[in-house]
Amino acid sequence: MSSGREPLRATFWLLDSSDSLALQSHREPDGTGLGWFDADDVPHISKQPRPAYADRTFTREAQDVSSRTFVAHVRFASTGALTRRNTHPFEQQGRMFAHNGVIGDLPALDAHLGESLRLVHGDTDSERFFALITREAANRGGDVAAGIAVAARWVAEHVPVFALNCVLVSERELWALRYPDTHELYVLERDAGTVMRHKSGIGSRVESDDALEHPLVVIASETMDDDAAWRLLGSGELLHVSPTLEVTTHRIIHSPPSKLLSLADLSTQARASQTYPQPPTRPTRRSGPRG
Repeated sequence: MSSGREPLRATFWLLDSSDSLALQSHREPDGTGLGWFDADDVPHISKQPRPAYADRTFTREAQDVSSRTFVAHVRFASTGALTRRNTHPFEQQGRMFAHNGVIGDLPALDAHLGESLRLVHGDTDSERFFALITREAANRGGDVAAGIAVAARWVAEHVPVFALNCVLVSERELWALRYPDTHELYVLERDAGTVMRHKSGIGSRVESDDALEHPLVVIASETMDDDAAWRLLGSGELLHVSPTLEVTTHRIIHSPPSKLLSLADLSTQARASQTYPQPPTRPTRRSGPRG
């Protein structure tokens, strides 16, 4: 989530919406993480290898923390043990990152990373992909969009890929990539004055006041409420949200992965992480992966 110049809470999306992260964690119970920036633009990550619905710290921080940008993740593990160091989001050079999907042939990716493998502290394909983005952005003068493009193109060409869907945030900016079209990734641009609410199962209304005076942009692998403005990103589409909430997109990859993985190619653990049950509140939606 990005709120531009004004720090906001993300309570609605984390706890209260009709498909909140807390509810999703019943289907994706292998870890929960929340990343944000404080008033001095210092990154903070709170994460544990347990579900959000059972994590009191997650609930407290979801209610209390304000930031211009957030990244939150609930994990259904595909690669790596259920440990804190393998739980998303990850932080490198003041940026935070979460990935949904599977990347294969990690030895080849490690070899390509070379010295940049020192940025990786866990076992996941996700953190390795982030390290490649970090290196390529640094090689291009800190241009994050260029780093994502170069890293994603290399992965798509050289190693097996099931999905590369990812979100990356700095203290003032947000980037999101959907690739390929294996799983969904949605964007919602919500104007100031829009009340965020949904009807609960007992007929009451759940409402957030945070967006009444301020606009925001939300990226999610599932549509998290009943707003008709959710838009599906295209395959290979890289989205950028500026510090003033200007949203721009362009396609950075025009062809499918050279080694596209199917569900049958995945390990039992990875296959389960990509085919978890549908949310009962959204029977017509196919939810995205949890890396």
